[in-house]
Amino acid sequence: MGDVLAGIHATWEFDTDSVLIRFERGIRTPKLFQSLRERRVPHAALSSVTLTPGKRGTVVLRAVPRRGADPLVEAAAGQLKDGCDPYRLVLPAERETLAEYYADELRARLGPEASEPADRFLVAAPEAPMQFKAYDGRAGFDGDRVSFRWFWTGASTAKWKAGDQTFPVTELSGVEWRSPEGFEGYLRLVPRGLESAVPGPGPAPGDAAPPAAEPGTGLGAGHPVQCPQPVAPRPTRADQDPAAVVFGLGYGPVHESLPFAAAVLESVRRNHSSAAAPAAVLAGAGRRDPADIAERIRHLGELHQAGLVTDDEFSAKKAQLLAEL
Repeated sequence: MGDVLAGIHATWEFDTDSVLIRFERGIRTPKLFQSLRERRVPHAALSSVTLTPGKRGTVVLRAVPRRGADPLVEAAAGQLKDGCDPYRLVLPAERETLAEYYADELRARLGPEASEPADRFLVAAPEAPMQFKAYDGRAGFDGDRVSFRWFWTGASTAKWKAGDQTFPVTELSGVEWRSPEGFEGYLRLVPRGLESAVPGPGPAPGDAAPPAAEPGTGLGAGHPVQCPQPVAPRPTRADQDPAAVVFGLGYGPVHESLPFAAAVLESVRRNHSSAAAPAAVLAGAGRRDPADIAERIRHLGELHQAGLVTDDEFSAKKAQLLAEL
């Protein structure tokens, strides 16, 4: 289409295969938008497009992402308020006809897979490195590892005993993010093998521990990655879990902790996808270095022992690798 539609806090640029959303950086613009700056959303990442009346003489054009297409949306798990939804464009009511035109144009570009969950992320995650200050520690992510460095003024005794933590994304299966705008908030990493141990939320800083409740688990709340049976129980409360940082007033704000969670989530998902790469064999590649084949079989065996490759898959791929010798 090649056109531009300017709204409140954002401008949408329509290309032949995607929509480029540029967010304003004004004082009234939500901080999450300012943090994201811009996002390119392929048409393949959308499931539908809506146009509805807004508040105080406005209309709202919204592109609805497919489930599993955007790491930010997956990490948020429905916790974002409307005003911080990056897929909403608020326009003056007098521009409704123009908005309807673009809504129809976008709908016409949605493919038959629009109603299906995406098998991979189609929208780019925020880029690492990044960090933010939680109530009990500082969280950092360099693209390969997540680190938690505890504060003596906020961290629990359990976390101090465990010491500062570093988690390679290769050892993670998911991320749980609970918005700091609620009663309790935290960022919690899910180590591989512990997906089935679903803990309750930790208390807000300074409050008594509440009864346990079930947050979402796995790759974004409510979308777990199925892995082997857990090898050990997880602490019930996030403030006792060395794999979590808790939020509080002014700590772990949405515009810092949510992009962080999305970046980690994308890296974890990408690692899961690449873990299956040794099982793929290029046809017609000819004879391979025996040392390389041996290394691939060893790695395949590790995936098999970890439960990420079935017995049949292991046997078949091992035979394929041996056939290349």
